[in-house]
Amino acid sequence: MGSEAFRGEFYQKVDAKARVSVPAAFRRILEAEDPSSPEFPRPRIYMVYGGRARSFVECYSKFGADALAAKIEAMEMGSPERERAERDLISRSVMAEIEPDGRIVLPPKVREKMGLDAGDLTAGAEAAFAGFTNRFKLYRRETYDAEQAMEDGDATDPLTLVGRALRGG
Repeated sequence: MGSEAFRGEFYQKVDAKARVSVPAAFRRILEAEDPSSPEFPRPRIYMVYGGRARSFVECYSKFGADALAAKIEAMEMGSPERERAERDLISRSVMAEIEPDGRIVLPPKVREKMGLDAGDLTAGAEAAFAGFTNRFKLYRRETYDAEQAMEDGDATDPLTLVGRALRGG
């Protein structure tokens, strides 16, 4: 498990009831990494809305959320780093189940992080789903587009970054 990557960018409408369709490619990974059980027959998304510095919600499969929790548990108990990780990545998170039609209802804290209020929902706001290998990020579309426009101004070839990481520097 945990071998398929979340890839791509998808834009989905958020309806007036705060429901949004999870892209089919992402749903397949979420389903594979969260086998159904009597207690949880539907796949789950673990949504980390975190602290103030984030403009997005980081989303994990059950497998991914468990792997993240294991890394945090390996940190020194009581250390400021562990306390911060637990607060921003565990406490400030929520789980949502995917409905049979492929949609989720965005929880209030997730809507708040995305900057979606009741007026935005009735106006037909859009969410951006962006794949990041073992997780995906969920943004308000305007926020995602603005951040991408800023980052696309960098002339660095991303393959050189991967090469540096592989060489250890």
